[in-house]
Amino acid sequence: MTIRVLLADDQELLRSTFRILIDSCDDMEVVAEAADGAEAVELTRNHRPDVVVMDIRMPGTDGLAATAAICGDPELAGTRILILTTFEIDEYVAQALRSGASGFLGKDVSTSTLLAGIRTVAAGEALLSPQATRTLITRFLNTPEPGTPDLDAVQRVPVDLAALTGREREVMILVAEGLSNAQIAEKLFVSPLTARTHVHRAMAKLEARDRAQLVVIAYRTGLVSW
Repeated sequence: MTIRVLLADDQELLRSTFRILIDSCDDMEVVAEAADGAEAVELTRNHRPDVVVMDIRMPGTDGLAATAAICGDPELAGTRILILTTFEIDEYVAQALRSGASGFLGKDVSTSTLLAGIRTVAAGEALLSPQATRTLITRFLNTPEPGTPDLDAVQRVPVDLAALTGREREVMILVAEGLSNAQIAEKLFVSPLTARTHVHRAMAKLEARDRAQLVVIAYRTGLVSW
């Protein structure tokens, strides 16, 4: 299955470079390019890509506002956002997570890391290292923003958590610690497919858009503590 990618960056040279790189892969293709956030939202609605590689600082509507618009649209639930930016500061990362982004990378990453990141996000996993996850979620918990979709979800959690099986809670804790499906499978002595199934069931029950929101819920409800 080919991963359909939309590039959103105000630098045409970077978009062209990324397009060549991505189109050179057998399992992915660039379906559209946007020079600003507003165009990114419009093209996402038109092309329904699997992943949007989104810059933050763009003229007019920036990448964070565009991410919020895309992730807040139920009709675009199948699209994941990978933030790719020069400005790797905590405030941007936290806001990107609040907006619904599934991953965050700096533009100085290697070619292999970028391609692996697109594949990771397309598969529904959060692209954050264990240390980055703990650091950012701690900051996120200390600066909640009322009215965000993930906070509304957390307000329903007392009932939702009761619906989780013991194994789903265990898997959710491991996800919050930054483990991948393969690492969870190894730790619990189950197959990667079984681990993935438990993760997706937990996400469905908690109405979490992706693993990033599952991590947020785990910390906010006290299932995992810093």
